[in-house]
Amino acid sequence: MRDADYLTGFGNEFATEALTGALPQGRNSPQKAPYGLYAEKFSGTAFTAPRAKNFRSWFYRIRPSVVHGEFREIDAGLLRTAPDGDSVATPSQLRWDPLPMPQKPCDFIDGLVTVASNGNVHTQTGIGIHVYRANRSMQDRFFYNSDGELLLVPEKGAIVLHTECGVLEAAPGHIAIIPRGMKFRLALADGDVRGYVCENYGAKLELPERGPIGSDGLANSRDFESPVASFEDREGDFELVTKLDGKLFACRIGHSPLDVVAWHGNLAPYRYDLRNFNTHGSISYDHPDPSIFTVLTSQSDTPGTANVDFVIFPPRWLVMENTFRPPWYHRNIMSEYMGLIHGEYDAKTGGGFVPGGSSLHNCMSAHGPDASAFETASNSKLEPQKLGDTMAFMFESRYLIRPTKYAMASPALQKDYADCWKGLKKQFRNRP
Repeated sequence: MRDADYLTGFGNEFATEALTGALPQGRNSPQKAPYGLYAEKFSGTAFTAPRAKNFRSWFYRIRPSVVHGEFREIDAGLLRTAPDGDSVATPSQLRWDPLPMPQKPCDFIDGLVTVASNGNVHTQTGIGIHVYRANRSMQDRFFYNSDGELLLVPEKGAIVLHTECGVLEAAPGHIAIIPRGMKFRLALADGDVRGYVCENYGAKLELPERGPIGSDGLANSRDFESPVASFEDREGDFELVTKLDGKLFACRIGHSPLDVVAWHGNLAPYRYDLRNFNTHGSISYDHPDPSIFTVLTSQSDTPGTANVDFVIFPPRWLVMENTFRPPWYHRNIMSEYMGLIHGEYDAKTGGGFVPGGSSLHNCMSAHGPDASAFETASNSKLEPQKLGDTMAFMFESRYLIRPTKYAMASPALQKDYADCWKGLKKQFRNRP
């Protein structure tokens, strides 16, 4: 993978140009932009959103975005959007093996499979949960999503995102976020790729408040990286695909739409290295709530109850005294979809939850450590312990997560998931 230059800081106002003098000085939309470029505003929020919540960037591009052919609907394959009439929520605990890699040539768009969704894209609430799989790059094909911003979690292989703002690279262990409406093409850096996607229909992802933690810790804004300006000046017979209202549409376009020579603003794609997450936890007793591991959040209209939280379970030290250290048995008002990027999750040591796999525990569905993890943690010596080779994550949402018809019929669905708790035997004694 080649080296790339990045701008740093979450939500910052950036100014970057690929050609010296391409950014107009003091004017967003001058009568004539430098180099014969077109000025175009890219808005990610309503014009009158409060200043702290107002996101937009100005692009100076070779051709404006209006220059393209007529859109026509195309087959969406296994891609679904909420509300999906074929999806039904279930109280049963669900777990899937990794979805197999495609056998035929398949790029990012072709390889998208929806596992579950919730909310309603029409009211901009909820999320879509997808798996991406690809064995070829998007060369003359470009994509933008009108339904929501995209959070990409690579699990296998590194991806290179060529966007309107520049080039963004993300290997397993990183995440990448593409704003709603941002055009891009996804290339393979070093072979086949697979990963998870959270399509966020709701409020833009942001850093959570730290509360009593204070000014530093968790994900620090300085560690988020956006690309410097980089443009394609290519002409040819290309295809531009968009997702709108749950459907895919495509049109012909005679040039690369990634032709932004300069841009400034605070709405751009970005990446984050999960290894930079500054983990906080108990150094006395008890296992903290998993909210302590929140990287990004999309807020709902109820304070503290997220449209979606992106939570990770990274390498960390466990030092709590007199405490059952793995995640406790739990029933939650929120619904939880989990995935594993690498290693072993400390609550599932009996097998079955592997990198590329996933699980779903809906609102008030009981879940927790399997019998193997419980037995080991209940009898281990409580000395400092390093969880080293692990990186799991969770999409947690206030709305019921409804698996798709495909996901429920997939051979990857584990019919025996609940068996992992069968070894939990009665230990009650009618005495101290």
